[in-house]
Amino acid sequence: MDESKPFTGYNKELKDRSRVLRKNMTPEERRLWYAFLKDYPVKVYRQRVIDGYIVDFYCSPAKLVIEIDGTQHYTTEGLEYDSIRSDLLEQYGLEVLRFTNRDINTRFCSICDAIHSKIQYRMKKFRLQESIKPDV
Repeated sequence: MDESKPFTGYNKELKDRSRVLRKNMTPEERRLWYAFLKDYPVKVYRQRVIDGYIVDFYCSPAKLVIEIDGTQHYTTEGLEYDSIRSDLLEQYGLEVLRFTNRDINTRFCSICDAIHSKIQYRMKKFRLQESIKPDV
């Protein structure tokens, strides 16, 4: 996205909170991390600070955020918060993939396949965009 904001991803005020969240992942986050993302061939970060938020997982080369949502995300307040948050992340050219705890518990392999496909697609897309930029 050409209009995307410059992205640093660093907010030192949330650094300590992200460390606490890494140590206290939900069972579904832990499963996705240890069974799939930790050793994924493309670097994925867990509980990564982006602007004023901490995302569950972030793959920088694919500009992809992966969120695992519990029931609190489906309240009126939770849906509104997630919408605002996703809008901000998208301004940085990031895509947000959302899965529920139930998805992780009942469709784990298909979730992993979906994440893998999205990472591969977005990395290819951004490599292609970089290779066709005109010389200025």
